[in-house]
Amino acid sequence: MNPCILAIDTATRMASIALYDGERVHSEETWHSERNHTVELMPSLVRLLDRQGVSPQELTGVVVALGPGSFTGLRIGLSVAKGLALALKVPLVGVPTLDALAYAQASQDLPLYAVVQAGRGRVCTALYQREGERWRRATDYCITTLTDLCQQVEGPTLFYGEIDAEGVRFLREELGQWAVVASPASCLRRAGYLAELGWQRLKRDEADDPATLSPIYLHHPKIGGGP
Repeated sequence: MNPCILAIDTATRMASIALYDGERVHSEETWHSERNHTVELMPSLVRLLDRQGVSPQELTGVVVALGPGSFTGLRIGLSVAKGLALALKVPLVGVPTLDALAYAQASQDLPLYAVVQAGRGRVCTALYQREGERWRRATDYCITTLTDLCQQVEGPTLFYGEIDAEGVRFLREELGQWAVVASPASCLRRAGYLAELGWQRLKRDEADDPATLSPIYLHHPKIGGGP
């Protein structure tokens, strides 16, 4: 096996991890976690490595989702990623969660809103537009509601990410044919895409400093943890 990097995404209740070597995703695990990242992440990482016969010492880099997302989930993922990078003396790369979501839709041409849930009827989102063969983020990351988001839509737009059935119905009722909502399977946030983006940065020697790398927070945490 070629040298592999490990990707970790615990930005929301959806968690995902992957092993990637620049040519293929060797292994990937994605699951819905009910705020159990603390007890689920490390056993999942051990299983992922064991399945491929890879020891932690063979990893050549670590990539982690930076958010926006859940305060608790982001803290856990970033702490584990930093700990591994420092212990193994390998580079660390942080990638915004919404950027990785948009990257997964490389074949699309419509303007795209990448969406993750923020709790209490809100979403974290940003608008992306095609620029050649790449996505360009056209807005800041923000926290809003689907109602307010619909007011920003000016034409056919792809909505992609954590959008439940009620959200899909609302978008279609409000926007009609302008609302192009990706299917549930294609909306799944996969660490393989996160790994690929991180790999590209590592190839450009754009590693982050573990001492200063911080999550992207868009609102203050509730007592008892994030969404």
